[in-house]
Amino acid sequence: MSLALYRKYRPRKLTDLLGQEAVSEILQGAAKRNRFAHAYLFYGPRGTGKTTTARLIAKLLNCEKRKADAKFRESGEPCNSCRVCQEIDNNNSLDVIEIDAASNRGIDEIRNLKENLRNAPAGSEFKVYIVDEAHTLTGPAFNALLKTLEEPPAHVVFVLATTEYEKLPATITSRTQRFLFKKLSKAVILQKITRIAQDEKINIEPAALELAAAAAEGSLRDAESLLDQLASIKGNIDLPTAERLTGRVGLRKVDGLAELILKNDLSACLKYLTTINEEGHNVVQLTKDLIHYLRKILTIRLSPGVEEALQSELTRDELVRVKELSQLLQPEQGVLIIKALIRAYTEMRYSPFAAVPLEIALAEILK
Repeated sequence: MSLALYRKYRPRKLTDLLGQEAVSEILQGAAKRNRFAHAYLFYGPRGTGKTTTARLIAKLLNCEKRKADAKFRESGEPCNSCRVCQEIDNNNSLDVIEIDAASNRGIDEIRNLKENLRNAPAGSEFKVYIVDEAHTLTGPAFNALLKTLEEPPAHVVFVLATTEYEKLPATITSRTQRFLFKKLSKAVILQKITRIAQDEKINIEPAALELAAAAAEGSLRDAESLLDQLASIKGNIDLPTAERLTGRVGLRKVDGLAELILKNDLSACLKYLTTINEEGHNVVQLTKDLIHYLRKILTIRLSPGVEEALQSELTRDELVRVKELSQLLQPEQGVLIIKALIRAYTEMRYSPFAAVPLEIALAEILK
């Protein structure tokens, strides 16, 4: 069985972390000075590098070359060649324990964990417990973890990872060093999966790669998984093929519908929607993408100075196009359109007639 692309291309150094420069810089500084905390909390959207960074901390704590070579330690990186680093990379280290809190969320599981903490590491200096989806732990489980998290044994380091920081008790978060992992920009994701496609010799068109980068919504892991899915197709992978396999429409289709809306052409809009629906595309996702796209158009119209901020979300040609469409939009009209589409999107998610709320919304705002 071939290794999934997101696992094959998982960062092996802190400098390989994309879009998380602040996290990388702080942890590198800690590694150079051997000033590691006893507990970390990584929070942010899925697929942004939280578990990967937890593994990197485990390598930094136990890397044999870092211990033996003071000069190498100044790099603030693991060597990735010693026995311990390779064991962690191969997922067979006995001293890196990954716990899925979603399925081990009760007080009994935490009590068992506390019992195991007393055991010395099997072949390393530190045992690292990575608790994924930490927000799913029960209240009693959190209470049982409090004292241990504040004063764990000297050979133990905790790394909690969560996508829902607000669900964690303040008593837990205050006992950790906290790091926010941000969503990755479309430009950064596109650059990474383009390089992967070249390395893997995947014959895929740039437009299809852009679709995968946009569909990932800030998650590099999702983009790599989508690329893995598309790579199973023989021959050239074009945009229509990527749209069919992912159920997403490319930005060109979203752009086409946005232009018709801004030109107030209801008849053409409804015909366009019918075509997209007949092709089997996800109309609910189309509406979500349309809202985001019109938001960018309205933002440019209201504040041209945000163009620089949008460069990470759009290619140069896409940005030119957004500026062009912004000239068709009056701010008051834009606000009404986006409000109507948000209402339609909310209704579509629970309606057996997915396209109908969108068609009604367009009929109301373009009549």
